[in-house]
Amino acid sequence: MDRAAEMEILVACVDHGGLTAAAERLNLTPSAISKAVTRLEERLGVKLLERTTRRIALTTEGRAFYDSARRIIGEINDAEAGVMENRGRPRGTLRITSGVAFATNLLAPVLGDFTEAYPEVTIELGITDRMVDIVAANLDIGIRTGPVGDDRLVGRRFADVHRVIVASPAYLARRGRPLHPDDLARHTCITPSNAPGLSLWPFRHGGQIRRVEVRGTVTVDDAASLHALALGGLGITRVADTIVAPSIRTGQLVPLLEAQHVAEPVPMHLVFPPGRQRLPKLRVFLDFIQERFGTHRSTL
Repeated sequence: MDRAAEMEILVACVDHGGLTAAAERLNLTPSAISKAVTRLEERLGVKLLERTTRRIALTTEGRAFYDSARRIIGEINDAEAGVMENRGRPRGTLRITSGVAFATNLLAPVLGDFTEAYPEVTIELGITDRMVDIVAANLDIGIRTGPVGDDRLVGRRFADVHRVIVASPAYLARRGRPLHPDDLARHTCITPSNAPGLSLWPFRHGGQIRRVEVRGTVTVDDAASLHALALGGLGITRVADTIVAPSIRTGQLVPLLEAQHVAEPVPMHLVFPPGRQRLPKLRVFLDFIQERFGTHRSTL
């Protein structure tokens, strides 16, 4: 077994969480995986993995070797894929993960244009507000709102979203319209359960930013549910403009406290493993997203 194969096995063990998972991924037996790791450790003269029956963990030396090995294996894979993709013609399966709001409201309506332009590219789109491990899941690219959040990935900022405070006309008719940030203390506010900091809403106050803590009876773990609950008249929420712009245009939701509220632009990133952007299928998708949504801000 050559050194590149041993590197690939170690990387697979770490990325997929164990020897058995790596064996399944590489179509080898767990015994072959274990022996390859042992040979690699003996050749290097250091222990790379701490192994138990339940999990594996990198040693200090293992972490340094893994980082280098992963980069090398990624470059080998990308070089081979680039050659096999018919001298630069975009083709193959493009595996994407995206948050619910962007995928549903913005990406899905234009994917047909992309597949029409590149008919040999097949799209696998996973839609979730969970933070997906792009490396472990063997995905090509993720579309993320906020920071990149993973130092193994390259991030390309392509747009900003802005949060807006909204409620339904039915809720406002029942509870009244807040005219000052302090009025929110008397209202039911719907907030994310997975980001406690987003319960502190920022407002302009005497040339500074003042954060007002809001409360309610319901918290949810995805932005689409914030939108749905506000539409249903449950309360007031603060959510990305990419989600609520259509509902505001149709009058189903009403913007609140616009003069005082600080929208705080949140960056959107395209994230992918280093070197992957050289693949024709990914390169054209990056350009497509930048062309369609670069400097995007919803018109409310």
